[in-house]
Amino acid sequence: MRTRPHRSAHTGLGCCNALTLIALAAVSAGAEPTTISDRTLCLSYLGNAGWQISDARHVVLVDPYLSQFREPRGASPNGPDTADTADEVVLPDEKGIDAHIRAADDILITHGHVDHLLDAPYIAVKTGANIIGSVSVINISRARNVPERQLIAVKGGEDYQFDGFSLRVIPSLHTPLFGKHYGSLTFGGITTLAGEAPRDLKAPLRESAYVEGGTLAYLLRMGGHRILITGTMNFIERELQGLEPDIAIIGAGPSRRESYHYAERIMHALGDPPLVLPTHWDMWDSKSSDEALRNVREFAAEIKAVAPRSRVIIPEYFTPFTVGASGHYARSCAPH
Repeated sequence: MRTRPHRSAHTGLGCCNALTLIALAAVSAGAEPTTISDRTLCLSYLGNAGWQISDARHVVLVDPYLSQFREPRGASPNGPDTADTADEVVLPDEKGIDAHIRAADDILITHGHVDHLLDAPYIAVKTGANIIGSVSVINISRARNVPERQLIAVKGGEDYQFDGFSLRVIPSLHTPLFGKHYGSLTFGGITTLAGEAPRDLKAPLRESAYVEGGTLAYLLRMGGHRILITGTMNFIERELQGLEPDIAIIGAGPSRRESYHYAERIMHALGDPPLVLPTHWDMWDSKSSDEALRNVREFAAEIKAVAPRSRVIIPEYFTPFTVGASGHYARSCAPH
């Protein structure tokens, strides 16, 4: 899904006690960061649908798109980032990425759009991380010179054991954008956002090359936790039933309202997970920081209305926090 430019400082998100919302503040001066153990996760929100999730041994990234923070925010190097702009070559903001990403072992990509995939090939080449995603994601990454040994193509249905963690790949759906005409919408009159990327792509890649290529969700078992990861405001209900994660990263953008009883269906399918982390609420149809914050607080209220025992954390950008084996959270942790 595309993002449109809107300037936004890293504004603190205030608490809303009636909803038991928690906004995570930065580490206070002199505070000692929590030591990460085998039963503790360190998480950090990277903006858009991006996350860094790590334990004592591994760093996993999800849909990293730190290039959205270049100025003006959301802009491509070549001009405004809108659905009707010219189809120009897009490049990651390497300086911005380097400021926040120092290490990665694996990168999970939910689908191939620019705001999910643009930065991942650069990070993979820089760190040696694997990219895990659809065939389209792999074809785009290959065109961006990611070595073949670092590319893992998945279709949905796989359940893989890795060294120290496991990953279940879950078939999913893209957000029903543009009055549910998403699948037939063209970008710049060239291709559909819902297309498939061919194997013979060659860099440099224009924005239209970053097609969806199918959407996936993931169940990451790591650090003593089961983390459900989505990257859109849609899902296949039957694919989520029985997963019972203790942490659920759930798409929270305004377009969720185009899905029937979104919060109720996803929460109950997942067994009302005890901890919910909103994702992709910082997005193109939130025109300003204030609107984005109103939207995510509305999402949190929707979750609490259908699952009152679940906690919702609205994270700060680039502010690491821990989730322990007992569910304890909100202390800072040392980033990798």
